[in-house]
Amino acid sequence: MMNSTLFPRPVFLFATDETAVAPELEEDLSGTVTEADVTGEPVPAEVDVSDMHLMDQLNWDDDYDISSVRPDTVVEGVVLKKAPRRLELDIGAKYEGEIEGREIERLGDSYAEIEEGQTIEVFVFRIDDKGQPLISIIRARQEKDWLRAEELLESKEIVSGSVIDYNRGGVLIGLGLIRGFVPASHLSLESQMQQDKDSANQADRFAPLVGKTLQVKVIDIERRRNRLILSEKEAMRELRNQRKDAILEELEVGETRKGVVSSLADFGAFVNIGGADGLIHVSELSWAMVNHPSEVLNVGEQVEVKVISVEKERKRIGLSLRQLQPRPWDTLGERYSVGDLIRATITRIKDFGAFAKLANEPVEGLIHISEMSHEHVESASQAVTVGEEYEVRIIRLDTERRRVGLSIKQAELDWQPAPEAGEGEGRRRNRRRRDEEPEMEMDMEDDAE
Repeated sequence: MMNSTLFPRPVFLFATDETAVAPELEEDLSGTVTEADVTGEPVPAEVDVSDMHLMDQLNWDDDYDISSVRPDTVVEGVVLKKAPRRLELDIGAKYEGEIEGREIERLGDSYAEIEEGQTIEVFVFRIDDKGQPLISIIRARQEKDWLRAEELLESKEIVSGSVIDYNRGGVLIGLGLIRGFVPASHLSLESQMQQDKDSANQADRFAPLVGKTLQVKVIDIERRRNRLILSEKEAMRELRNQRKDAILEELEVGETRKGVVSSLADFGAFVNIGGADGLIHVSELSWAMVNHPSEVLNVGEQVEVKVISVEKERKRIGLSLRQLQPRPWDTLGERYSVGDLIRATITRIKDFGAFAKLANEPVEGLIHISEMSHEHVESASQAVTVGEEYEVRIIRLDTERRRVGLSIKQAELDWQPAPEAGEGEGRRRNRRRRDEEPEMEMDMEDDAE
C-alpha cells in the first residue's frame, strides 16, 4: 500500500451520477499537493506588480526575470544545500527556493536520493512580494502524472493500478503520485463479486479490493478540480475484444470450457470463457423447456459449457449447457413404462391437444385432444389450463423418437394395455390413430425446435 503521507485522506460524497461529485463538496479526489499542503497556511493574495511604485518595479524586473520563472509552472532547479529537514534550490529566481517540513516528510525515502549539485524539477506555486519562490518537488512529479493521464485519455490505453482506498461510491487507484476514482458502476463483474455485500457499513463493502491490481482506462479528466475518473469495466471490455480474436483461433467445436455468466437476455445467456463472451441460446440451457435464462442461471455464476459453434468471421461463439447434462430420453425408458401414472403440468395448448411436462423430468409429453375427456372436446383449452397439474397415464413411450403419449381420461380408469390391432373396432381405431400420429409428431418436433 502506498505511503499515506503522499495521499492525505479527505472525506468524499458522491452524487447519483456515476462520475459526478456532489456540487456542495469540492474536495480534491486526486491527492494533488497544494500550496496550503506545503505551507500549512492559507494561500495569500498574488503580487500585483502594477500596484508597486516605479522604483520598486524596476528593482523587481532587474533582480527577477519574471519571463523565465512563472507561478503554476514546472522548472528545473539545482540543489545548493541539503540538510536533514531542509533543501535549498536555485531555480533562477531572485532568491533560492526552499523545501522543508511537511514536504520533506512526504518525500519519504526518496529524499535520501537527492544530492547537492543535482538538478531536479520543482513546481512553482508563487513568488512572494520579496521575490521568494514557494516550490514543491512532489507537485512537480504529480504534474508529470497528470500529463501522462491526459495522454492515456487521448490514446485510450489500458493501464494497471492498485486500489489504495475506497469510499461508498467506489475505489481509488494510485497512478504514480495521483489518484483516480473508479465509480462502483465502472467496476468489472469480477471486482463487484469480491465486494463484502454483508458489511453493515455501505463504504466497507469495497474493503476486500484494497491492494488488488486493476486494469483501467482513463475516461474523464477535469483538471481544474483535479478529478480523474477511471473505468475497469471499459478496460475489461476492450481486453475481451482483443482476447476474442485469439480465442476464436484456438477454440474447437466439441471441447468444454469453464466460464462465468456475464449477462442474461431473453434469447439466452452470455458466458465469459477466458476473456471472450460466448452465447448459450435459451434452447441450449436445458433439456427441459426454459422460458427465460434466469430460470437456470444467475449473473456471476461459474459454469462448464460445451463449444458447439465457432464463427470466426462474425466473431461468434456458440455454447451449450444442456449437452453436458445426461440426455433424459436415454434413460426415460428405465424409469417409466406404458401404463404408469404420473403427475404432469400443462405447458402449451395446441389445436390437436396439449403438451405437459412430466413431474421431476425435463421431458414433455403430448395429451391428444381425444385423450382429455370421455366426453367430446371441441377445443383443448376447454379441457385443460396452462400451468395446471393433472394426473396422467403414459399410453405410449418411444424413446428413440422422443415421443411420450399421455392420457387424462385413461388415468381415471382401471387401465390395461390396448389389444394388438385385429378385426373390428380395435383395428379401425388403431388405423385411425396411425393416420393422426404423423401430423401430431410433426407438430411436436416443430415446437421442440
